[in-house]
Amino acid sequence: MRERLTKKQALNLIHNADLKELGRLASQRKKELHPKGITTFVIDRNINYTNICWVDCKFCAFYRHEKDADAYVLTFDEIDEKIDELLEIGGTQILFQGGVHPKLKIEWYEDLVEHIHQKYPTITIHGFSSIEIDFIAKVSRISVEEVLERLKAKGLASIPGAGAEILSDKVRDIIAPKKIDSDVWIDIHRKAHELGIMSTATMMYGTVESDEDIIDHLDMVRSLQDETGGFRAFIMWSFQGKNTALLEQISDMEKPSSNRYLRLLAVARLYLDNVPNIQSSWVTQGPYIGQMALRFGANDLGSTMMEENVVSSAGAAYAMAKDEMVHLIKDIGEIPAVRNTAYETLEIFD
Repeated sequence: MRERLTKKQALNLIHNADLKELGRLASQRKKELHPKGITTFVIDRNINYTNICWVDCKFCAFYRHEKDADAYVLTFDEIDEKIDELLEIGGTQILFQGGVHPKLKIEWYEDLVEHIHQKYPTITIHGFSSIEIDFIAKVSRISVEEVLERLKAKGLASIPGAGAEILSDKVRDIIAPKKIDSDVWIDIHRKAHELGIMSTATMMYGTVESDEDIIDHLDMVRSLQDETGGFRAFIMWSFQGKNTALLEQISDMEKPSSNRYLRLLAVARLYLDNVPNIQSSWVTQGPYIGQMALRFGANDLGSTMMEENVVSSAGAAYAMAKDEMVHLIKDIGEIPAVRNTAYETLEIFD
């Protein structure tokens, strides 16, 4: 049986390991988990149903307040139009999330999920971060469990890991003081897993966290995965600072390097020995570092990203079509495949 990486060992790898050796170790672990050499991606669309949010995260350039001129809540017809466009290119999933709207209650979300699920039965709804779920419960005066149960009954399939940022309350108190605490984020995912709703785990690094905070974050994810087995994948990206209040507050903040991204990605692959899939964040890193990530433990290129509004608001402007994803995967000798939300292979490109 493989000996688990300890927090101390993981920290040592971040500080001292040779980058090439880290890549080799992470690739070896990836091959053990995915011996067929298949690298996957999903054809989906991010639909941000509203940009209205009261949480005011300092690292976010997407949110607006209710009275702002460019604040919006999409109509069901506008959402349908976006899904119709996704179906035209063979899409199977919508990543559905918005700002934390101060007034929308559980009935609005039930109507929305039911509408999509009934009209578009082939589309998987991967939606609503733990922060949204927590606030829906509060504003509706019901429990988190009831929110999850009611949305699942209407057609919600899984929830994204958004809102994790760094699972350290001292970091969260600086970059997103109104957001739920780390333990609450973990507990909402625990409750979802217990109800049979799978999820993903994420990490946004590159603000004010320490390396120790990063390892603690990975450990919280690994511990919950030991308990529930409910995380399908781990996705990590670097802070995108353009147009954000946090960058104005800490003007000398250095942009994380590609070297740093690959180093942390490899350590994540080695530490998260119970999470089956690691996703490359080409959206923030660009297609070629996104491709390099496949040599540092990632086995999934994420989404073709037909639409993305949140990190693009903060300066990340990369886009990639299906053919380019297939080319990048083949270029390093791996086999490209389209997957669904459950990481089941739908189509292999020989």
